[in-house]
Amino acid sequence: MMVENIVPHIPVMLDEVIVNLAPKAGETYIDCTFGAGGYSRKILATSNCKLYAIDQDPSVIGYANELTQEYSLERFTFINQNFANLVNIAKENNLNHVDGIVFDLGISSMQVDQAERGFSFNKEAKLDMRMSQTGLDAWEVVNTYSEEDLADIIYYYGEETFSRRIAKNIVHNRKLNPINTTIELAKIIQSSVKRKGKIDPATKTFQAIRIYVNDELKVLKKTLIAAYNLLKLDGKLVIVSFQGLEDRIIKDFIQLNPNLRAKASKPSLAEIRSNPRSRSAKLRTIIKKDLNILLDEARSNI
Repeated sequence: MMVENIVPHIPVMLDEVIVNLAPKAGETYIDCTFGAGGYSRKILATSNCKLYAIDQDPSVIGYANELTQEYSLERFTFINQNFANLVNIAKENNLNHVDGIVFDLGISSMQVDQAERGFSFNKEAKLDMRMSQTGLDAWEVVNTYSEEDLADIIYYYGEETFSRRIAKNIVHNRKLNPINTTIELAKIIQSSVKRKGKIDPATKTFQAIRIYVNDELKVLKKTLIAAYNLLKLDGKLVIVSFQGLEDRIIKDFIQLNPNLRAKASKPSLAEIRSNPRSRSAKLRTIIKKDLNILLDEARSNI
């Protein structure tokens, strides 16, 4: 069942994703970050293809059930797992080679808007931030990790220059009382950071803790390799990322694989105006090519 009173996630760069993926009838695709199903619905509507959708968040099952009823299991299959399990998911579903794979690496607006999930520093809730709603949560990190470990997490995953000051103040405050809620943590961070601007001082620290809790960067590195191996020749990875650490991993992956072609694009000004959450998005399309063909093309250009 879908959560009530939550505005569904608006898929970022939807038209660009579909243009770059170019789904065709009879082909097979994977949406690794199903969310509210925006990309999946458009892919299914664009061509008579087969689509597998993956999402670890149990709260999206209602959206998946809607698409199953609309398109049947012959065309749409939903898997409620972390896309880190892509290799096993492919084996379980007899997927040897697919024509395209889509990733939206951003946190969905549904997760942010569900206060009880603890992702937002603007909404009062217990510290959580678990996309799968299982395992290590943000409360445990904030209240039990050492000052040094907290500072390292905030600096590395949030690229926060005030990481040591924030960590010191977190440890000082939790000695008085446990830091139980998002608002409590946000106030500590805001009092620690002497920085003005449109972006809230708590943004980078909340990002860092969320990335750490969900092991997002390690999962991305692992899954890019698995996704690449699943692609047919000329198959496409279409990836929408939202922060520099993710994009750096994607660029490194491209540079380390000589039999890839890639191009990047950003959202239009019109989309940014209508959906401000898209402003930091970057879309990269990676095409798997035969290395010999690429070498022949390079020689012909000499």
